Amino acid sequence: MTQRASMRVAYGKALAECGALNPELVVLDADVSASTQSHYFAARFPERFFNLGVAEAGMVDVAVGLALGGKVPFVNTFAFLLSLRAAEQVRTCVAYAQTNVKLAAGYGGLSDSYDGPTHHSICDLAVMRAMPHLAVVVVADAVEARQAVPAVAEYAGPVYLRLSRAEVPVIFDERHPFRIGEGVLLRQGSDLTLMGTGIMVARCLEAAEELAGQGIQARVVEIHTLKPLDRALILQCARETGGLVTAEEHSIIGGLGSAVAEVVGERLPLPLERVGLQDCFAETGGYNELLARYGLDVGHIVAAARRVMKRMP
Repeated sequence: MTQRASMRVAYGKALAECGALNPELVVLDADVSASTQSHYFAARFPERFFNLGVAEAGMVDVAVGLALGGKVPFVNTFAFLLSLRAAEQVRTCVAYAQTNVKLAAGYGGLSDSYDGPTHHSICDLAVMRAMPHLAVVVVADAVEARQAVPAVAEYAGPVYLRLSRAEVPVIFDERHPFRIGEGVLLRQGSDLTLMGTGIMVARCLEAAEELAGQGIQARVVEIHTLKPLDRALILQCARETGGLVTAEEHSIIGGLGSAVAEVVGERLPLPLERVGLQDCFAETGGYNELLARYGLDVGHIVAAARRVMKRMP
């Protein structure tokens, strides 16, 4: 995984490619198209691109109107703005009304690191996952970002798609089958399972390599769809490996860790450790420095795995 690529650039180019195939696809942005990379679409299809300015809540409502008119609107802005400033419109006009609006949330997690805690999105997955009828997708690399665009466009109903600002390791190749609602087995292992979402998937794979050197065979699974959740795969891993570690660029409250805990808590209680922000805000600083400072690095995943191993019968 030495190669790195920009997730948001891959998304922007894929959006334009998808627009060429689907004349009903339209794109909205809140005056940040150079950041979200929706400018690729705007350059090719200016008549189907709408810059609403710094008016995120209104942008969501405009997208709802376009969806009701038969269009497939992709709404683009930063994750914290979609999940907080526009939350009421997302809840009432998108989720409750079940309109076919696609919410493309850029700069997810801590990736807008230097703009500080007001721009970090560490609770967006909790907010969006709690809204009925809204699918929640968090891609892991540039390949998945590219593949997710047509999948999201074709999905029948509203979707929240979270993307990172950062260049991230390339995990997949073009043969990777991306399907909303289906987790991905990336590495076999029988001692425990590491479950990651977003940029933490690459770190789970690195942690599995380190654990293998310590004699621990860790299975690695990607959960790119937090809703609808692949409950069957989670329970299969729980039964076969007996312990789980979740890893997410998000608070440990309400995101992947909570979703997995709900599944196994109901059906198959077992040792579980959650890697993520420990109910705190992050500070301002370099991206990788913040990830390490707040426990979102390979070392913390390895330590969590060892704690799970100690708790297992």
